[in-house]
Amino acid sequence: MDQAAADTLPPGTRTALDGQSREFGESGQTLAITFALALVIIYLVLAAQFESFVAPFIILLTVPLAATGALLALKLTGATLNVYSQIGLIMLVGLITKHGILIVEFANQLRDRGRHKVEAVIEAASLRLRPILMTTAAMVLGAVPLAIATGAGAESRSPIGWVIVGGLLLGTLLTLFVIPVAYTLLTRERRAAISTTQPVAPLPQE
Repeated sequence: MDQAAADTLPPGTRTALDGQSREFGESGQTLAITFALALVIIYLVLAAQFESFVAPFIILLTVPLAATGALLALKLTGATLNVYSQIGLIMLVGLITKHGILIVEFANQLRDRGRHKVEAVIEAASLRLRPILMTTAAMVLGAVPLAIATGAGAESRSPIGWVIVGGLLLGTLLTLFVIPVAYTLLTRERRAAISTTQPVAPLPQE
């Protein structure tokens, strides 16, 4: 609109949105703030849960991966980044971070048992592969009817479904590779516990 106004209106003329268009623009800004606030809250909650600032950062690496898949799905389907698709992105944050939590939490448990961090995260990703794929399939199949829905208002609601479908598919695929690599690079190797038990003195021989 701004470009068309600059081409047709006299120099110095200003344009402004009004009515539903203005409300749409303001709601888009509000949802962007909500998206950032959701990331901050999730990071703080995970930091308290894991008692670490590194683990939540590793887990939140899944968010840009899923967002890439969501935007790609919108582009391929011809949908736009509107209020509904932004709501889908906020939902996607909570859905995709669960995969990172499963891998990081189980890797930490294996390291508590004395496993090396590389072995721990590889085994965690392997053992958590099935539940991750099952939950992803369930969520994707649940969002497909919303994505391909027809009828009144379907064009507005379908971006939510495509955001969830595209974000989960690509995000899950990349998570299985990115999270183990990030975990290996960013976490520190734990020192072996030093035994403080004093040796027992031998009994005197009679």
